Amino acid sequence: MAESRIVLVDADPILRKNIKTMLTKLGYSIVGEAVDGVSALKLVRSRQPDLLVIGAELPGMDGLEVAAIVHEDKIAPVVVLAGSHSQVLLEKAKVARVAAFLMKPVEEADLLPAIEISLSNYQEIVSLENKIKEMQEALTARKIVEQAKGILMETLNIGENEAFKRIQKQSMNSRVTMRQVAEAIILTQNFRK
Repeated sequence: MAESRIVLVDADPILRKNIKTMLTKLGYSIVGEAVDGVSALKLVRSRQPDLLVIGAELPGMDGLEVAAIVHEDKIAPVVVLAGSHSQVLLEKAKVARVAAFLMKPVEEADLLPAIEISLSNYQEIVSLENKIKEMQEALTARKIVEQAKGILMETLNIGENEAFKRIQKQSMNSRVTMRQVAEAIILTQNFRK
């Protein structure tokens, strides 16, 4: 918790001051403040905070537009503060993929759980996305190695195990991945055609 860096954005200076006091008291670090959406977006991109706490109603670009961009760019989770909870505003918050939605005036008892759960869920989502990406890369590499094995089996008239061992051995000898060796085999085969 003490390590979490937060950007705080709201047009109301009194609300901003109160929330900043609460967050600081709870051990968070405020790394930037803004009063409008465009400044908020610039600040978030430059400071790369762990969390954005932003008012829904802001001059220029509203807080939910900023939240959507921050989510799309995978910068940080967003906690939105709103003066009302109309169905339209809630739907916009869902579309923007906000992590939490709090009503003004914000109480410390509501703020702490919203922040902690937002941070925890965001870290889990990032971890899962990374695992998915790794699995997709592994699957792609496996398909490429399988294709290269097929080429070796056909051109050298060897079995599957021998083809795999040759790719593996070349990978170790060259200190490159099996995927890179397999890609070279495929490329070489394509030039022969």
